[in-house]
Amino acid sequence: MTTISTQEENKTSCYSEYDVLKRVILCQPQYMTIRDVINETQRHFKDEGIHIERALEQHEAMVSTLRQNGVEVILLPYHKKYPEQVFTRDVGFTLGNTVFVADMASKVRQGEDDVLKQWLEDEGFSYYNIIGDNIEGGDVIIDRDTIFIGLSERTNQKAVDHITPLLSKFEVKAIQFKAEYLHLDCVFNVVSPDIAIIYPDALTEEDIQLFRSKYKDVIEVSEEEQFTLGTNVLSIGNKKVLSLPVNKGVNKELRDRGFEVIEVDITEIIKSGGSFRCCTLPILRASAS
Repeated sequence: MTTISTQEENKTSCYSEYDVLKRVILCQPQYMTIRDVINETQRHFKDEGIHIERALEQHEAMVSTLRQNGVEVILLPYHKKYPEQVFTRDVGFTLGNTVFVADMASKVRQGEDDVLKQWLEDEGFSYYNIIGDNIEGGDVIIDRDTIFIGLSERTNQKAVDHITPLLSKFEVKAIQFKAEYLHLDCVFNVVSPDIAIIYPDALTEEDIQLFRSKYKDVIEVSEEEQFTLGTNVLSIGNKKVLSLPVNKGVNKELRDRGFEVIEVDITEIIKSGGSFRCCTLPILRASAS
């Protein structure tokens, strides 16, 4: 694994899903389309399709919201051959001071990693390239010394075994969930040291109890709001969360717990099966004070 220099430590750092977000990678949905159905949400919207102009407007609103909240937004170049490139979270993930570049399982997404690697190299970032074992960032959720990795059609046990020795400072927990939900962050997320969001119908009873024992408060998402990706919020720190206006139940539960819920409509983008967390690849979060 490439050693991260002291100079680079302030460029890449991520130890949770909820510390203050400082720098994040996105990609505009310029060529977003449902080319090959790869998840249940896409299957639902296959005939309706995606309105690109609307998706671009919604993405710009999300970018503007992040910038207004002091987040540096990096936009990767988009390419016509990568229709899912808007979901930058899956192409890599930052754990500690290392950016890991994923090995994508789906053919429609293979090659997106090269775009990310080119940017990292151009900007002088070190990274670790996972080669040969499939893993995507939507299945990786970090919470201090614990890393949850979902076992899905995109992330296999071999990948978990591959990176676990590299993460000696962390406890790695593999989480099994129903395959139709694509990524772990579609059914589980962590928004503070004490609060998690889950969709229990997709999880094993054992893991539900694990989450209830680890977190003081667990918000359960309804089937309706799981479909609109209620778990897939993005925390930007200081109990501020980006969420869809349509997810009224989740938003109320968060507000009742003292969160500032910033509602941004990206319903055109979620037609392809991903929401705020899927669209954002954090590379720098400020450590908690």
